[in-house]
Amino acid sequence: MQFENVGLRYGTGQETLSDISFTLGSGAFYFLTGASGAGKTSLLKLLYLAQRPSRGIIRLFGEDAVTMPRSRLPGFRRRIGVVFQDFRLVPHLSAWDNIALPLRVAGMPEEDIEQPVREMLAWVGLGERAAARPATLSGGEQQRVAIARAVIGRPEVLVADEPTGNVDPDMADRLIHLFESLNKLGTTVVVATHDLQLLSRVQGAQMMRLDKGRLHDPTGSLRYPPPPRGQA
Repeated sequence: MQFENVGLRYGTGQETLSDISFTLGSGAFYFLTGASGAGKTSLLKLLYLAQRPSRGIIRLFGEDAVTMPRSRLPGFRRRIGVVFQDFRLVPHLSAWDNIALPLRVAGMPEEDIEQPVREMLAWVGLGERAAARPATLSGGEQQRVAIARAVIGRPEVLVADEPTGNVDPDMADRLIHLFESLNKLGTTVVVATHDLQLLSRVQGAQMMRLDKGRLHDPTGSLRYPPPPRGQA
């Protein structure tokens, strides 16, 4: 994935993001940090194609995502897992069915869905809550369902907005380990977080820091990443 001089403006106000340029290597792990209001969520929206930039170039999976016809966007989005800060679970579906949703959308036969969904529920500690609907789950439980839904299809890119914000430290460690395991299978992971302690928990993770809509790269590695397995 590549951003070249990307800017984002909502309406006629000042730019929310300015002159954003970086390259994400396929199979790398990144933490996106910055103060509240720095533009983290806006940058994530560009990453998972929910927003088009006001200017600049975004290349995703080898194609120009800015000029891509809207009819092609849904297919690209299915290759990206997203953990939203506000969860966005389907309220009338159980935890089980929320997690199974990406597999069903992808056309997986029902007989092949049961095992991965059961494994995901167990991994996030919700094996006994499979039939529960979102309204009956705590905030932390909803967060875990949202994460399980985002990773169950082994996306090529995973984007997570404050994924550990509503869980206890032990579960935060478990979820970061889940992201790390997915990353080792080749998924590019971008986690936005206020918790700088998370940075030390993933070996080889790189940090991207946003400050007032501009990207700062403390390591100098974003423009010139180590030889990747490919381009995200």
